[in-house]
Amino acid sequence: MSAAPDPTASVLAVFAHPDDESLSAGGLLARHAAAGARTAVVTATWARDSARAGELAEALGILGAGEPRMLGYADGGAPHSAPGQLPFQHAPLDEAVGRLVAHIREFRPDVVVTHDAYGGLTGHPDHVHTHRVTLLAAEAAGLAPLHPGAGDPWRPGALCLATHPDSAARELGRSLMRPGRTMYSVPDEWVGAAVDVTPWLDRKTAAIMAHRTEVRRGALPGRVAALPPRERARLLSTEWYVRRDLAPPGPLRGSFPSGLPGALHNHER
Repeated sequence: MSAAPDPTASVLAVFAHPDDESLSAGGLLARHAAAGARTAVVTATWARDSARAGELAEALGILGAGEPRMLGYADGGAPHSAPGQLPFQHAPLDEAVGRLVAHIREFRPDVVVTHDAYGGLTGHPDHVHTHRVTLLAAEAAGLAPLHPGAGDPWRPGALCLATHPDSAARELGRSLMRPGRTMYSVPDEWVGAAVDVTPWLDRKTAAIMAHRTEVRRGALPGRVAALPPRERARLLSTEWYVRRDLAPPGPLRGSFPSGLPGALHNHER
């Protein structure tokens, strides 16, 4: 298993909904902010003037992650979240990628954090789409011809995908999931970093509780709030990430399959 990201590395987290940042990466964000690193969060859905955006601002203040950065799309399950705006999943892909590229190029993070390919334990469609858009944007942000109006190119050093290994999902997942729901997790060996966030657990918990709308309606923050303190700490004190390094591209190495160089050469002519 590789080490957790250097706590002095700047972090830009990209998540689907207000509260995802605190539940999935609140400890990591607080850890880096406490070390003096720059941290920020981009949220794909909900409007800036909504109640949940206000709760998001409070949570980010607790975590030390600055002001909300919002792509402005509607939550797929809540059309009132951004009146008149497309649901995130139905927005033109290039448009959504371009909006996120602008944030990556402006913030210039060392590490980008987002949902894993499943969208976390629940497999929520907005989470899955956020994963896809973020992977595309992290690559496009470093290529000057793509989205030329979105700022100077910047390529993050790594992607960290918030996840749960199979072993932890079996032990902890039923505290997070509603009965009968499918639970998505990855093989333990896929996990690149298991981050002990116990020193920042109070901040992470307070940030989750700041999402009062979700606490009141019994969504995941509400289920976390209802747990006994010891069980809640056991649930929240470790964060797991699949890591993808984004090394600068270098020259091609090794041999091409037979005939391929000629085919490329002929095509270019």
